Amino acid sequence: MAESENIVAETAEKIFADLADAQTINSDKNGSWKAPLWQALSDAGLPLAWVPEDCNGSGASLAEGFSVLSAAGRFAVAVPLAETMLAGWLLAQARIASPDGEMTVAPASPKDRITLNADGTLSGRARGVPFAKAAKHIAVLASGSNGFSIALVDAGACRIEAGLGLGGDNSDTVTLANVRPAAIKPAPKGFDQTSLMLMGGVARSLQIAGALESMLEISVRYSNERVAFEKKISKFQAVQHNLAKLAGESAAALAAATSAADAVANSTAFDDAFFLEAAAAKIRCSEAAEKGGAIAHQVHGAIGFTIEHILHRYSLRALAWRDDFGSESYWAVELGKLVADRGADELWPLVASR
Repeated sequence: MAESENIVAETAEKIFADLADAQTINSDKNGSWKAPLWQALSDAGLPLAWVPEDCNGSGASLAEGFSVLSAAGRFAVAVPLAETMLAGWLLAQARIASPDGEMTVAPASPKDRITLNADGTLSGRARGVPFAKAAKHIAVLASGSNGFSIALVDAGACRIEAGLGLGGDNSDTVTLANVRPAAIKPAPKGFDQTSLMLMGGVARSLQIAGALESMLEISVRYSNERVAFEKKISKFQAVQHNLAKLAGESAAALAAATSAADAVANSTAFDDAFFLEAAAAKIRCSEAAEKGGAIAHQVHGAIGFTIEHILHRYSLRALAWRDDFGSESYWAVELGKLVADRGADELWPLVASR
């Protein structure tokens, strides 16, 4: 990690440690922690990290932004930080200036479509859009007769049906009915909905990997505190075996996510290498979220399922993040199609190149 990445990551870690302590948030039923946290993040320029300075952003590198997302995952941050970063990144692809405040992106599923009408308005329906209810603006990728366009839309101009994801965060349905965007420009050549889904998938992979790191830390600590049959449960072979498996899932997720982030940060095009790394990371991290979350709850027993315990903040969000920007089953099929299309002779060169 470069020195600048260290500084950005340390800044994010400090803000989260001071204002996003899991136990404090878990006990706060009024959500009073959200405004100070968002203000601190905004003051540090983190929500618009991927936006160039001439587009009203911080001008940080992709690698620096990815380090922020890893930290956000370790704290299971329940504010639209990742969504605002992705929205800013999407708008920056078309050199559209980002507004202040919370944003999100639409569509958030590879199966949904937003259409650019002949009169310049937008129509369509996007399901499972994270934090749409909390967003002031939505960065929209729309398809039209001349290809894809990127638009900035006032959230108030859309019909938003509130929904909740598995982790308890907003996962809303956004409907655009001939909505006039605040700004719209053509997407760069080669940029399409798959490009957006892959970038969102890498962001979610990093968050899942971060959450798994915290689940492992929490589980190890609990096993060294909990006493059963007059000895710590960490001394039982079955528990040790489970913790080793959890460590393996966490390490695998971290390796896949950071490899994808590195590939994206150093990529100059949305090519096969970009696709392979991002899709593989989303698949592996999603699998790890399921297996790792189950193990963490097994170690904790009944206490881990209670509202009062912080474990569910990580496990449920990690499971919810599996479905955003394409589930592991979706990307497994798409990855299979890529390999099949290239042919058997190209399989080993493709894999070995990574």
